[in-house]
Amino acid sequence: MDQRLIAFKRLLDIMDELREKCPWDKKQTLASLRHLTIEETYELADAIMENNMEELKGEIGDLMLHMVFYSKIASEQKLFNITDVLNTVCDKLVHRHPHIYGDVVAESEEAVKKNWEQLKLKEGKKSVLGGVPKSLPSMVKAARIQEKVRGIGFDWDNPEQVMAKVKEEIDELQEEVNKKTNRIEDEFGDVFFSLINYARFIGVNPETALEKTNKKFIRRFQQMEEEMLKSNQQFGDLNQKEMDVYWEKAKKEVG
Repeated sequence: MDQRLIAFKRLLDIMDELREKCPWDKKQTLASLRHLTIEETYELADAIMENNMEELKGEIGDLMLHMVFYSKIASEQKLFNITDVLNTVCDKLVHRHPHIYGDVVAESEEAVKKNWEQLKLKEGKKSVLGGVPKSLPSMVKAARIQEKVRGIGFDWDNPEQVMAKVKEEIDELQEEVNKKTNRIEDEFGDVFFSLINYARFIGVNPETALEKTNKKFIRRFQQMEEEMLKSNQQFGDLNQKEMDVYWEKAKKEVG
């Protein structure tokens, strides 16, 4: 038997045993697992960002366990089982890849995405944006919204147009700040949305870019703290100019 099938069957068998015999596993529900799955997803994302392959392998396994767990609970409630889950996703993949399993031609990534969104509308989806999860983090959600509408042709033609929009939104934000109006937050959101749009046009994932900057700042700041500790200095003892000296030194030390 295929080693993949053997391993997957082993996981299913272990899940059955845990659900029957383990007090903690027996107690879990679809709702109780939800926040744990979200946490595991972030841990997977961290492993990818850190390029830690050993950690990544473990986190993929944790998420796979959760998918099996949800399917097991659903099967107990006579809703569906793991076989239904796998067949459903397989059927969907075949249906939404007519350029592979049918006679549709799609020679580029953009053509594939466009076909995907159009097929979903034919399947009865009421809105192109209907599949964007409400609970996504705002930056990720904005990127998904923009990708979705691009799939049906609602988009800018080139990055220069998007950058012009970014500058326009920044000017509008500054105008509201100067006037001290109640529209500052709205305009700030528009700046973010247009920047995320520009990131898409230049091939940058905004979430990844911001997380890299977060990690860079943490690395530099902690190095700065170490340098200050070596000099028996504390933040309360330094003015901004003196702290900047330590900051610049930290940047040179850790990049």
